Amino acid sequence: MAKGNGQGFAAREPAAVRERACLTEQAPLPFLAALGGLAGCAISTVGLLIGHRVRLPRGNVGLRLGFADGTTGWVYRETVVDRAAADPCVLVVGFRLRLVRGWGHTVFRWESVLNTPLFVGFPGFVSKFWLTHDRHGVYRGLYEWDGPGRADYYARCLWWVLALVCPRGSIHYRVLPGLRRDQLLKEPRVQGDEPGSLAAWWRLVDAA
Repeated sequence: MAKGNGQGFAAREPAAVRERACLTEQAPLPFLAALGGLAGCAISTVGLLIGHRVRLPRGNVGLRLGFADGTTGWVYRETVVDRAAADPCVLVVGFRLRLVRGWGHTVFRWESVLNTPLFVGFPGFVSKFWLTHDRHGVYRGLYEWDGPGRADYYARCLWWVLALVCPRGSIHYRVLPGLRRDQLLKEPRVQGDEPGSLAAWWRLVDAA
């Protein structure tokens, strides 16, 4: 995800973001705009937790997901908010951690639950699969979101958090409008039939 100035964005999900269905990644939001979005998310998360609307179901833990670049990840955690998506989309985020090797990956998976307040309170969040790193060291998050523009807004805020722990150029995302997560799992090639390549790291081809 290339860093840019992103002029014209306010701190709280502006209309221009809500209306745009984005398939390919855009530049991160300006730092202060992203900071405002993250702060708003943390505040909303408190209300969701108090209302017992955040769940960690175990039914999909262990699910293996294969991608078009030939790599595989396993679901090690699922986070769900009790919310229906009127305008569903799937968001796939990929990143590589700096200086994490061996047992460091296990420690990261244990402590990553502490990152929950950084996403569940964003407008439109429905669910997230947390995937183990693949053979290239790439972690993925596979989300369902209510509104492609909202998913895009979240990903562009998230860049600033990931940039603290990821090498430059290793943070990427894709938004797939009009698609529910469960539909994608049943028909993993529904995104299209482009040939597999490293650029297709986000394209799900198998779920078992």
